Amino acid sequence: MPPMKRRAYCGPVQAVILDWAGTAVDYGSWAPVAVFLRLFEQHGVTITPEDARAGMGLMKKDHLRAILARPTVAAAWRSVSGAPPTEHDIDELFAQFIPLQLSVVQDYAIPVPGLIDVVKEIRTRGIKIGSTTGYLRAMIDMLAPGAAAHGYRPDSIVCPDDVPAGRPAPWMCFRNAMQLGVYPMAALVKVGDTPVDIEEGLNAGMWTVGVTLTGSLLGLTQTDVDALTPSERVEAHTRIGEQLRAAGAHHVIEGIWDLPHAIDEIEERLQRGETPVMESWQS
Repeated sequence: MPPMKRRAYCGPVQAVILDWAGTAVDYGSWAPVAVFLRLFEQHGVTITPEDARAGMGLMKKDHLRAILARPTVAAAWRSVSGAPPTEHDIDELFAQFIPLQLSVVQDYAIPVPGLIDVVKEIRTRGIKIGSTTGYLRAMIDMLAPGAAAHGYRPDSIVCPDDVPAGRPAPWMCFRNAMQLGVYPMAALVKVGDTPVDIEEGLNAGMWTVGVTLTGSLLGLTQTDVDALTPSERVEAHTRIGEQLRAAGAHHVIEGIWDLPHAIDEIEERLQRGETPVMESWQS
């Protein structure tokens, strides 16, 4: 007897899982950058904001590892310490990073413009709100109350130290799905501002949406983005969008304010029998 074929999910989107910094709060994702610059300065190593953004979206220990893997940073570290960076160095840096990040993370809790209205709108459609992050639980426990004071309270928060591994592994997304009581994974949408956000969603079998103007890949403040000319804004959106699509994003949007439109398009694709897994293979 041939195996029974299961029909692809063609219902509505049931949940979205939002990244935190650069997607939901902290326009431009500046909190980690500020801390990494300060941390390396304390060790006599000067890094650039671009260096600090290497590995953005990863669990912060892996993020540190990505920064130290950059040739210029590795060379500067060797010049100061007399040896290449080691895992012991990463362990020590990470231990020093945690209190530094905890001391400032609540200052970066302001929601990205449009977030609160979007959350209200999609909740009226019965869509639940989950979240994943590169921040440890202790950091989110500082950040989340600040965001809540501004009106943002996701239904589920999962951190990399709540699961076996952080991004790009799918475990945080799976834990969110369990806590939200939502399945199949094709009924969920992952939203983030970095390639590793997109990889996380794809690895979980989800639809993925990348944001271009509010995240780390562009790395500008809201004031700087607002000052862009229309043509500069289009160029930035196109350039960052290409990077996110290269990672496998099914849709790209300027910011969270455009999420309802992206959900509409995903639901149209679901009704046509498309799946996120099918799309990731095609891309």
